Amino acid sequence: MAYEIQEVHIRHCMLFEFRKGNNATVVTKNISDVYPGSLDVRKCQRWFSKFRSGNFDLSDAHRPGRPMSLDNDVLRAEVEANPCQTIEELSNTLNQPWSTIQEHLHQIGKISRAGVWVPHNLLVQNKANRSTTCNALIQRHHAEPFLDRLVTGDEKWVLYDNPKRKRQWLSPNEPARSTAKPGLHPKKALLCVWWSIRGIVHFEVLFPGQTVNADLYCQQLDRVNQALVENYPAIVNRKGVILQHDNARPHCARRTLEKINEFGWEVLPHPPYSPDIAPSDFHLFRSLQHFLSDKKFQTLYCLKNGISRYFDDKPIHFF
Repeated sequence: MAYEIQEVHIRHCMLFEFRKGNNATVVTKNISDVYPGSLDVRKCQRWFSKFRSGNFDLSDAHRPGRPMSLDNDVLRAEVEANPCQTIEELSNTLNQPWSTIQEHLHQIGKISRAGVWVPHNLLVQNKANRSTTCNALIQRHHAEPFLDRLVTGDEKWVLYDNPKRKRQWLSPNEPARSTAKPGLHPKKALLCVWWSIRGIVHFEVLFPGQTVNADLYCQQLDRVNQALVENYPAIVNRKGVILQHDNARPHCARRTLEKINEFGWEVLPHPPYSPDIAPSDFHLFRSLQHFLSDKKFQTLYCLKNGISRYFDDKPIHFF
């Protein structure tokens, strides 16, 4: 009922604005400023077209075949054809109230999420490369499983202060508690980590001012190799290590390649601009970020200890 009353009110507002001589774009902005999300330009244009024809009836016109109830299969097909539609757009397309669309979206298990930011928009060639590489790796794994030989490495910036904005139960007119946003240049440190299906092989948190170049990366690989020799000698001596890392410049430098050849490691193919298919990005770092949420570290030592505790508490099946 609340929706119907509001809808009739919106139509009266449109008619009022029409008689003032405003166009549909201006009217949509004026009404949306007061009632956000209640009107879009196309809907306003349809009503203005009706008004211009001399029809000022604000009630719903009879629509032959208009469904009395919403078929979830129809809604699912409409959403999956264009997932970026708003509830208002779906309401207009399917001739259903906003509240009905919202209820049925929950029924079919749809939730609203923002798209994922990626470093680059992939060209057709990039996408084809990703597909070819991934298919080749799947076929290889089916023919000769290799995940027990895989060591994957990556880097992540970690903040000392990780504020979390929380929802609050408040009385009417009670102001919510504020949460300070991190500054433009928050204090942070670079985490470098290598891990396998057996757990963390080695990790480092760099000192302020340190950057990963080929020289430092080769030193890190020396320490990774030493950790493998001490803790997982079977991989090093019998099976052979397969290293997975991205195509960052220090990883592809001549000195780095010579170091990897010195160890006798194999490098797993990784398509360019593809952090979303790197195990650290889509698995380890997502979990780590959840752990860091709402935590504050005063020193680099405390930050490193916090990360170490997180890694130590992870069960083997997590990896």
